[in-house]
Amino acid sequence: MPDRVYLHPIDPELIPGARNAIDVCLRLKPQERITIITDTATREIAAALQKEVERVGSNYSLFVLEHHARRPLAHMPEIILDDLALSQVSIFAAQTQPGELTARTQMTSVVNNHKIRHGHMVNINREIMLEGMRADFLKIDELSQRLVERARQVKRITCKTPHGTEFEAELSPKLKWLKTSGLIRKDKWGNLPGGEIFTAPQNTNGIFVVDGVVGDYLCERFGDLKDNPLTIEVENSRIVDLRSENKDLRDEFRAYTSTDENSNRVGEFAIGTNTACTHIIGHILQDEKIPGVHIAFGHPYAEHTGANWISKTHIDCVGRDFDIWFNGEQVMKGGKFLV
Repeated sequence: MPDRVYLHPIDPELIPGARNAIDVCLRLKPQERITIITDTATREIAAALQKEVERVGSNYSLFVLEHHARRPLAHMPEIILDDLALSQVSIFAAQTQPGELTARTQMTSVVNNHKIRHGHMVNINREIMLEGMRADFLKIDELSQRLVERARQVKRITCKTPHGTEFEAELSPKLKWLKTSGLIRKDKWGNLPGGEIFTAPQNTNGIFVVDGVVGDYLCERFGDLKDNPLTIEVENSRIVDLRSENKDLRDEFRAYTSTDENSNRVGEFAIGTNTACTHIIGHILQDEKIPGVHIAFGHPYAEHTGANWISKTHIDCVGRDFDIWFNGEQVMKGGKFLV
């Protein structure tokens, strides 16, 4: 009998988001097998997911990370990786800790190798389950498809905000655009809630004001950056200057993006498409899906985009209130799509 993470009644408010994940995003079938990976902090959400899996009638395994290894994880436990390789569907619903990116990369390598439909719910919380996870992902997929088809035809995307962002990405047809709209397929795992298109840019230049959130474990520490933004100056896709009145944020971001030779290189240029996400909540998992631009420094998802370089780190940066132009044609004004 699989592990269970619920002994008491499940919060009914979590059920719509959990059902959306299982039925719409992952399309779990009774004859399929699913692996759920969670931790003690996320047990309540995992319980709702588990209950929905049992409703479908699929075979499953559930692992609580702390039951199998000491946190922060140096490596993903072999028992979990071995089980994952047996499943057609998987979910990672847990909180991040510093230094665990390698363990998560080991997990997603198994996902990629076995073509598993994987929902990545890193740092998922109750607020996200009640907002972004209740989105109409079929409509978000339609919007994302329209947008990605246009993005694949352009050579240059520029964006501006009232807060000081003036940023430009040069694109290459050799580097693929991907759509992660929340409808997860076996050829590319996706974050949940979904809602973005992204690529590895050929080159980027300009000023990017991070007045939304930064990613990974820095997000939990610094939260919403509206009142103390981080201003990043980029030349030829590399960070050349960092400015913030919050010196701890500036210094920790600089340390993170100095981890390896490509940690300070723009590896992702993305546009959020989840129209159910209307405001910054201080959590990267949802906030990067807000309609607008986000960029990431570090790993360019080379296995999917076709980039010819890698990094051990990846940190997202989200701003607010974007205007966006594709080859000079405006596609977003004030955070609202025009397409």
